[in-house]
Amino acid sequence: MKAIQLTLIVLIMTLVSGCVSAPPGHDYAGFRAADPHSILVLPPINKSTEVIAPYSVMSQMVAPIAESGFYVFPVALVDQTFKNNGLTVANDIHAVPVQKLYEIFAADAALYLTIEEYGTSYILISSDTVVSVSATLVDLKTGTVLWQNVARSSSAETRGNSGGGLVGMLVEAAVNQILETVTDKGFDIAAIANSRLLSSEMHNGLLYGPRSAKYGQPATSEKQ
Repeated sequence: MKAIQLTLIVLIMTLVSGCVSAPPGHDYAGFRAADPHSILVLPPINKSTEVIAPYSVMSQMVAPIAESGFYVFPVALVDQTFKNNGLTVANDIHAVPVQKLYEIFAADAALYLTIEEYGTSYILISSDTVVSVSATLVDLKTGTVLWQNVARSSSAETRGNSGGGLVGMLVEAAVNQILETVTDKGFDIAAIANSRLLSSEMHNGLLYGPRSAKYGQPATSEKQ
């Protein structure tokens, strides 16, 4: 009986350890081989209902890329260049051939962004501001996908339960929704999502670029 119990304990521990193991890291072989030094950030496709979402996300997109060690083309200059060429819609810009983008900007790679979620919602007894962004890095010389990632951030992550029963929770949720909508809490949440998505210090983030002191070191998700 003891032998059976011991076997069951070992099996349970094995299953538990398997469940809590770290998620698999991204395959950086293509990224490392291409070794991009400059990145062109394209206007994001907005799948949310918030008109302000692209501006909020883009305004905080350059920092984590630059801090990871890459040269980022000025967002305002890129936007104006597209407008001068009659391109004002993100979907149309994403459809431009990579060879044309390389011809115009001479960037090593382009970052294609999609805003999956953005905004504040009120559901039952909770109010939550969520930002979710996906990204694909493409080599502009070959059209090869070098890296992909998706990240999500929520205002509920750092909000504690203040108590007060059901009525108190309803009031708190309503107040949070008003405040987060009026103050555009999405701007702060977008900054967190962008960092999780792109920072070289994050799991599955970008590699360390040539302007980083850690250039050439393994990605965070590759470290043991």
